[in-house]
Amino acid sequence: MAQKPSPALLGLIRVIDKFTDSTGLIISLLAIPLVVAVGYEVVVRYVFHAPTTWAYDLTYMLYGSLFMLGAAYALHKGAHVRTDFFWEKFSTRTKGIIDAVSYIVFFFPALAILGYIGLHEAIYSFNIGEESDQTPWRPLLWPFKAVVPLACLLLLIQGVSELSKSVYAARTGIELEQKEKVEV
Repeated sequence: MAQKPSPALLGLIRVIDKFTDSTGLIISLLAIPLVVAVGYEVVVRYVFHAPTTWAYDLTYMLYGSLFMLGAAYALHKGAHVRTDFFWEKFSTRTKGIIDAVSYIVFFFPALAILGYIGLHEAIYSFNIGEESDQTPWRPLLWPFKAVVPLACLLLLIQGVSELSKSVYAARTGIELEQKEKVEV
């Protein structure tokens, strides 16, 4: 008989996954000002021949933030790249073992290091008042640089849920959650 997951484990996974769903929805709203900024730039550049000084900086910052902050949501939904050719042939237990080991050995240490370095970069940027030198607009860079440690934090939180699911699958051979098939 299959071992039922503990209510505490299920509660932890549900809370984290709900948090990631909520933050993913909020973060997806960054696409709105991104589209507006790009659309505005296209119109003023090609119709009125008057390009803006701020559109380039704003669009790379918004897109970069959307991409980085959306990574935890993508992890939750199973949208990251995987070698399905091999992966689909593995048993649920083998998948759980591979995922659990990968989270412990690679995922958590790499994100902790990236988050630590990113936090120090953002603090340093704030302290010196660093500005972009890409355009005459010269926006402050620390808010953009602060996205890196925030994205790492969101990924680490979702990683706890994914590790819990992986360990359960490795122990029991049962998946707690079927990932959505995401086609790109």
